Amino acid sequence: MTALTTAQAVVSMLEVNSIDTIFCLPGVQNDSFFDALYDRTNAIRPIHARHEQACAYMALGYAMATGRPSTYVVVPGPGFLNTTAALSTAYAVNAPVLALTGQIQQSMIGRNIGLLHELPDQLAIMRGLTKWADRIPSPAAAPGLVNEAFRRLLSGRRRPVALECAMDTWGRKAPVELIATPANPDRCPVDEDAVERAAKLLGGAERPLIVVGGGAQGAGEHIAHIAEMLDAPVMTGRMGQGVIDGRHKLSVTMPAGYLFWGEADVVLAVGTRLQPQQQNWGLDASLKIIRVDIDNEELDRQRRPEIGIVGDATATMQALAARLGRHMAKRNGRADHVAETKAKANKAVRDKLAPQIAYLEAIRKALPEDGILVDELTQMGYAARLAYPTYRPRTFLSPGYQGTLGWGYATSLGVKVAKPDAPVVSISGDGGFLFTAMEMATAAQHGIGVVAVVFSDGAYGNVKRIQQQAFKNRTIASDLRNPDFVKLGESFGIAAERVRSAEELGAAISRGIARGAPTLIDCPVGELPDPWSIVQVPPIRPRRS
Repeated sequence: MTALTTAQAVVSMLEVNSIDTIFCLPGVQNDSFFDALYDRTNAIRPIHARHEQACAYMALGYAMATGRPSTYVVVPGPGFLNTTAALSTAYAVNAPVLALTGQIQQSMIGRNIGLLHELPDQLAIMRGLTKWADRIPSPAAAPGLVNEAFRRLLSGRRRPVALECAMDTWGRKAPVELIATPANPDRCPVDEDAVERAAKLLGGAERPLIVVGGGAQGAGEHIAHIAEMLDAPVMTGRMGQGVIDGRHKLSVTMPAGYLFWGEADVVLAVGTRLQPQQQNWGLDASLKIIRVDIDNEELDRQRRPEIGIVGDATATMQALAARLGRHMAKRNGRADHVAETKAKANKAVRDKLAPQIAYLEAIRKALPEDGILVDELTQMGYAARLAYPTYRPRTFLSPGYQGTLGWGYATSLGVKVAKPDAPVVSISGDGGFLFTAMEMATAAQHGIGVVAVVFSDGAYGNVKRIQQQAFKNRTIASDLRNPDFVKLGESFGIAAERVRSAEELGAAISRGIARGAPTLIDCPVGELPDPWSIVQVPPIRPRRS
């Protein structure tokens, strides 16, 4: 045993668990933690932001880009509360983020006497936004609790966890037995019997469809093999983009997937909630669904599947690919039909959203294969989920069902920190960008070379369109007065320019990537075509009674 402060013990265990970066904003309740971190900055790099929300968003981006745990550290009370939009987004997209926060003095917790940054029950709020949260009560307890946090981060469905520590506990010193090894995830063996049944059902299917979500990232090789054996289209929702190469002949996005859903007899759903398909596209007794998910509770949340398999997507798909061949029925092949349906759906999207498609094609052309696009709640982001070809896993990042307006720019900074050699482009509207625009100071200070594109239309464009179309043009609280974005970027000391066409945008992105430094591109746009007629579609199968 060695005499250590709680803070020293926590920092040591973060290092043991391969944390190399901490996104942070210091404050008085965490002074002892940062003093302990000072001695370990050769191993753990602190990146401090201008607002706590950015600390959590950057940690989120780091986790989403790598699939590995990340950590942020903020003060309690308002500091922690400022991070909760990012924490709820991490929960929505299954990102392994550790929220580490301070607390008031340990003996004062829960007494509601009005101390600085006191909340009635901070730990309860943490527990409502994470899969697990706890308080570190002493130096001796720190190693075990930190490793427990990482075990939970790595086990089962990956979602955020949280630890809090009182300000006087951080600096308390006592004999501590550090744990020399990192946390190990709980094992999740392959359900061989269920895989065999799934292979039989799929092998005999006439019109199989594969649907993949964020939980299938990493399983793409095996999924592509299964798809090729079955001639089955692979539908990638926004969280599943990149599971297989978007250029693959069997890779389809939601518009084509909608058509295939209407004709499918067997669906293999891997690492996806399958929410819009089951809730909106319709179900009937003739549709048999095989679900593979690490979360047992997810399998029958909306409808009990024909076969439910609890397991890791990669291991389960590898086992399924190995077994499928022996159960394959003779089939005529669907390659031509898949190609025709895919082309039909893609043409409808291109015809409807031609301006957005032109910009997306310029972005795709400028980004290399490993380039990462971080989307936003903006007209270009909505179109990207339907039409942006993603080539590799974890290179298209979206806030999932949480729909977190303003998440994009700060999140992209964390992505770039995690992937310093990969070009990173963030696309935002003028409304969302200004949520975290002050983090251009963070990008400049730490040399984080994100290329940020702001599509500026002087409005919360989606809100304004709905007001115009559904409420007889009674527009309210949707128009925006913007700064000069070029001057704003330059005032932070970063390169900035304005473009007025898709061609100019592609060239500007290429310059920003070559520059390797923070870049802001303002792209003024007019009113863009409405994407919602493509997204909000009626049921294509009868609803099950």
